[in-house]
Amino acid sequence: MNFSSLDWSIIIAFFAVSLAVGLIVSRRAGSSASEFFLSGRNMPWWLLGVSMVATTFSSDTPNLVTGLVRENGVAGNWGWWAFLLTGMLTVFVFAKLWRRSGVMTDIEFYELRYSGKPAAFLRGFRALYLGLIFNVLVMGTVSLAAVKFGQIMLGWPGWQTLLIAGSITLAYSVIGGLKAVIITDFVQFVLAMIGSIWACIYLVNLPEVGGLDGLFTHAEVSSKLSLLPDFSNPSVWVPVILVPLAVQWWASYYPGSEPGGGGYIAQRMFSAKSEKGAIQATLFFNVAHYALRPWPWILIALASIVVFPELSDIQAAFPTLSDDKLGHDVAYPAMLTLLPSGLLGLVAASLIAAFMSTISTQLNLGASYLVNDFYQRFINPDASEKQLVSTGRWITLLTMILGVGLGLVLTDATQAFNLLLLLGAGTGLIYILRWFWWRINAYTEIIAMVSSIFIAGYFTFLHDRIGFFPLEDWQKTILGAALTTGIWIASTYLTPTTHTEKLFDFYRLIKPAGPGWNHVVDQAKAQGVSLPEVNGQLPLEILCMFVGCITVYGALFATGFWIYGETTSAIIASVVALGGGAFLFSVWKKLRTQMDIN
Repeated sequence: MNFSSLDWSIIIAFFAVSLAVGLIVSRRAGSSASEFFLSGRNMPWWLLGVSMVATTFSSDTPNLVTGLVRENGVAGNWGWWAFLLTGMLTVFVFAKLWRRSGVMTDIEFYELRYSGKPAAFLRGFRALYLGLIFNVLVMGTVSLAAVKFGQIMLGWPGWQTLLIAGSITLAYSVIGGLKAVIITDFVQFVLAMIGSIWACIYLVNLPEVGGLDGLFTHAEVSSKLSLLPDFSNPSVWVPVILVPLAVQWWASYYPGSEPGGGGYIAQRMFSAKSEKGAIQATLFFNVAHYALRPWPWILIALASIVVFPELSDIQAAFPTLSDDKLGHDVAYPAMLTLLPSGLLGLVAASLIAAFMSTISTQLNLGASYLVNDFYQRFINPDASEKQLVSTGRWITLLTMILGVGLGLVLTDATQAFNLLLLLGAGTGLIYILRWFWWRINAYTEIIAMVSSIFIAGYFTFLHDRIGFFPLEDWQKTILGAALTTGIWIASTYLTPTTHTEKLFDFYRLIKPAGPGWNHVVDQAKAQGVSLPEVNGQLPLEILCMFVGCITVYGALFATGFWIYGETTSAIIASVVALGGGAFLFSVWKKLRTQMDIN
């Protein structure tokens, strides 16, 4: 690619802004661990919501969507669209609970909810697992997309792309902490959206594509436009939509869509000013993430089928692309090479921004786990605030090196996506029920986590080699979820319960609703212990969750139908979305009143 001076100027200006933000907020960020990892718990909801969206818009996301569309049509996106269910559950049920807990990380929750050495072990082990292994794997998938972007658009080897973009990201993450991450996320999100929409308009109107009319009537594209899979063929609709909607959303632990909330979503909820702010931020995130953002990527993916029908066409156009990085997901950066000067620089900067926003979040999140839940908890309990921040900065550097190193080894975004799903298969239900069922204990989570790792390792690396009956990826996910779930449910009844005093303390602080805590309440009455009376609105909250899903899916479908020119379907979907939104607005006062009481 021949970048003009204008293109390079746009990219350099973006780097300069990102560094400037880090320097501006650096003094306050280094004052305490709370400032470095949670921005002082005083961030506005809209900025937190945008930060959540920006983080999930990583450089591998449009690549992943492109690969799904090229291989399975638009309906292939149900693999991640289904996670809206857990997202809306977080909005209406868990956001206020997380903010109420007062913890610094979602891993600190373990010693808030469970008791004794098992809880301490779980916290430390989980800190190492999520802070190093899982976090590095996520950064590796994001770095992989940056490598492919650099090879195709810049003509750079992978190490050079990661060295330049990674160094800038590392600099402002280390200097400014989470506040720098969140503020730069806002800039990066605006840039990324402008870039993706503008690029979409230009590429769809290329002469060889022929605009929307030419695109939608193309023989290879028209069969991939449906938003729903072919229900006459179980081999298609079962893995594409049934498994994600029936199993995957609650069974799998996936970054940004953790059942019950968690990870960087929880970190931003902790950073909100109030419970109301936490709910507003996560609601904004789910609407923007699922309903507003995907269509530019989808249209570019469809256009890529016209321009690069086969992988061999991509390989012929980009002979410097290494064979192990060739896949349908690289069609997205391949299409971007057709952009004119100026727009090319803007879109290149937007993809670099997407990489930086996700990496910076994972760096800060991983460091918060390793500092708050391992270093301070087990190594240096008396560490000063200055020592905690300093340790966090060194850990940020270490995880950056490991993450980008893994990105040079991975080959395919879809492969990494499936591995992440399989690693957490079966554990998700615990993260939902532990708030509402007293019987779940630390042993439950330890056994589930260890089982999930071994089961995922077997299905990923051994099953096909041993020669047993072949399994598709979706079948492995279901079996992994079923095996892990069965194991942890059995272990819940076979292992010791959490100490009664710990359960009392948790109930006083969180005030969980539902019948799952009746046993604890009865115990408190028998012992003469005072517990607060909880008049929760769990049925209404769950109803809001489902209405929220219908609303967002309605908006997603309405946008697609308007683009397709299917007016009747578009009007129906729009009415559904508006009706759902009106219902949620009408009950918001009731939900807010309950928050004010607590």
